[in-house]
Amino acid sequence: MKLVLLTIGLLALAFAGIAIKIWGKKNGAFAGTCASQSPFLNQDGQACGMCGKLPSEQDCKKDKISE
Repeated sequence: MKLVLLTIGLLALAFAGIAIKIWGKKNGAFAGTCASQSPFLNQDGQACGMCGKLPSEQDCKKDKISE
């Protein structure tokens, strides 16, 4: 029973941390969410499926559209 309560407490703490991060960011957006930024996820150099950003580009195209 102690293990279950500890697990639930740690999960609640993790969710609270994520909620605080979203609350603290402008418009609730996470920074650097494009998969093209990770060489482990994008080994072929393909564009991001969410915004179309290429690995060689600096800024996310989705951010430019919303401004």
